[in-house]
Amino acid sequence: MPKGKKVAVGISGGVDSAVAAALLVAEGYEVTGVFIEAYNEPGCRTDQDRQDALQVAMRLGVRFQTLDVRKQYREKVVQYFIDEYKAGRTPNPDIVCNAEIKFGLFYDWTRGKEFDYLATGHYARISPEGYLQRPRDLGKDQSYFLWRVNPRKLDNLLFPLGEMTKQEVRAKAKELGLPNADKPDSMGVCMMGELNLKEFLRGKLGVEPGEVVWKGRVVGKHLGLWFSTIGQRGGWEINSKIKTQKSKLDLANLPGLYVIGKNMRKNQLIVGTREEAYSTAFKIMNVELRMKKELIKDLVKKNQLYVRVRNLGELYLVEELGIRKEEIGIRIQKSVFAIAEGQSAVLYARTGKEGEEVIVGGGMIGSCKNEKNRS
Repeated sequence: MPKGKKVAVGISGGVDSAVAAALLVAEGYEVTGVFIEAYNEPGCRTDQDRQDALQVAMRLGVRFQTLDVRKQYREKVVQYFIDEYKAGRTPNPDIVCNAEIKFGLFYDWTRGKEFDYLATGHYARISPEGYLQRPRDLGKDQSYFLWRVNPRKLDNLLFPLGEMTKQEVRAKAKELGLPNADKPDSMGVCMMGELNLKEFLRGKLGVEPGEVVWKGRVVGKHLGLWFSTIGQRGGWEINSKIKTQKSKLDLANLPGLYVIGKNMRKNQLIVGTREEAYSTAFKIMNVELRMKKELIKDLVKKNQLYVRVRNLGELYLVEELGIRKEEIGIRIQKSVFAIAEGQSAVLYARTGKEGEEVIVGGGMIGSCKNEKNRS
């Protein structure tokens, strides 16, 4: 029974965490609302979010604390964000934030304060077998962002919204008279809020002009490889006419061009047609598995292993899988647009009578190949 059990709820100031806290209060838990202060730069909503979180705690009649992790957030999340873009990859700071901050530093803090549980407003579930599972509301599924959370911590985690839809959460907030019931959802980077990415990167990395290359020919220039990601159309300057060694290339009738690669050594942005941005095979690096290799391979044989390469993206059936130490080679059934190096690829097992989907591993996407065997 929850009565007397102490739970620290991460209250962000948004409606999801507010309803999560309210549900736990109603169930009899001894709730403390904790606002995590991670990023407070000009233009950030931290002060307003903290005030909103405090108002929620007061409405619910629960204790309220602020946990200052600004230094650790800069070191573990912001610096990672910058370094990955500088290296030519497309980072996923939400995944690192969850693993290192919310379910890292915050989790450790709760254990030191002798809380029984840590709870958040994420849309996710924990299966009876102890795996992270997709929520009832698949349109709000946040399991992808949680895949790196240490499985040993799941026994002490609560996701009260796992069985609710977003519509039900909004309705519950209004029913309870929560002060932020109509507050819009945050669409920005984890704990950073809405960010002008181009200006942020310009401020941190500056500009480093280079060539835009199509079929081996220079067709324009870019201001820095970190301003573009795989699958992006535009964002660079195309010259009206380019003189090549053999002829003049009239660019007026070029097809739509998309980023399909980066040559970091030459500082070149490689572009091609939309078709060339599709891939069916890729590698996953820095792999972490939640299930034995033999069992995962068996899932492939049974057509029960799927992979997701972006948040809220489709789950793709894995046709071939090769595991070697901390690297996995994957071939999927369907050709996918813009699989970006640096993003996470998360493995899901679809098992059980209801086709439950649970996370069994993941890693960082490395090299990709499309149908034309572009390396």
